[in-house]
Amino acid sequence: MERLTMPVVDAHAHIYPEKIAAKAVNAIGNFYGVTMAAPGTAEALLECTSCSDITHFIVHSVATSAKAVPTINNFIAEQARIHPEFIGFMTMHHEFNNMEAEVNRAIELGLRGVKIHPDTQMVNMDDPRLMQLYEIIEGKLPIVIHSGDYRYDYSNPHRLLRVLEAFPDLVVDAAHFGCWSQYEIGYDVLHTKAAQRGNVFLDESSSLGFLGPRRARELTHMWGCDCIMFGSDYPMWDPVAEYEQFSSAGFTERELDDLCWHNAERFIGSPIGR
Repeated sequence: MERLTMPVVDAHAHIYPEKIAAKAVNAIGNFYGVTMAAPGTAEALLECTSCSDITHFIVHSVATSAKAVPTINNFIAEQARIHPEFIGFMTMHHEFNNMEAEVNRAIELGLRGVKIHPDTQMVNMDDPRLMQLYEIIEGKLPIVIHSGDYRYDYSNPHRLLRVLEAFPDLVVDAAHFGCWSQYEIGYDVLHTKAAQRGNVFLDESSSLGFLGPRRARELTHMWGCDCIMFGSDYPMWDPVAEYEQFSSAGFTERELDDLCWHNAERFIGSPIGR
């Protein structure tokens, strides 16, 4: 589908420095038991999408130790500075000593949000240490939270519900339709609260291959086209193939404008243009 008149935002993409990309990508593939689609570097992401309609990417990485937080944030900020297509999000780890100072430093670096992954970081989403993080960023930065995994309880959407109740002004992307691998559970648990708030978003990354286009469209309409964002979960999946599947799933042009552009603008709180 030709969509050259508007930006197309991939709202969920991971990038890694070249020297550790192979190790990071292999670790993710082993964690999920999948064959990864791409090398995971910023250059590979831009190269594979250079002839596509995708124009912007929300990029991030996840710290699996507290000491990695500043290094990752420096890397993401530098990549966002070099590549105007990138909207950089910082990472945080629950054992980091001075979260507020690092959040403020990340903002000074130009980072636009936060990404955490409770399952790979092995911490409950509503752990008191993460509740401290949400308190710090509420009203300042949006956050992408990996949500759901049938194998773990760390990112159970019931835990996210507690977070949303404690921090009503927190802007959240409950990634992967709110509950990866159990997508309808995410809807059952979170939809009412999300509809009441208006600042809960979901990206549909890592879902199309499991749901199929028809069910993905139905689930998007159940949630509402004003809160779902297109995302690829690069390098797990090929962004171009993911976008082609998503954009041909039967959405109207107006719906695609929201799903692939305006919702991402609302999520980060600023315009995204060519």
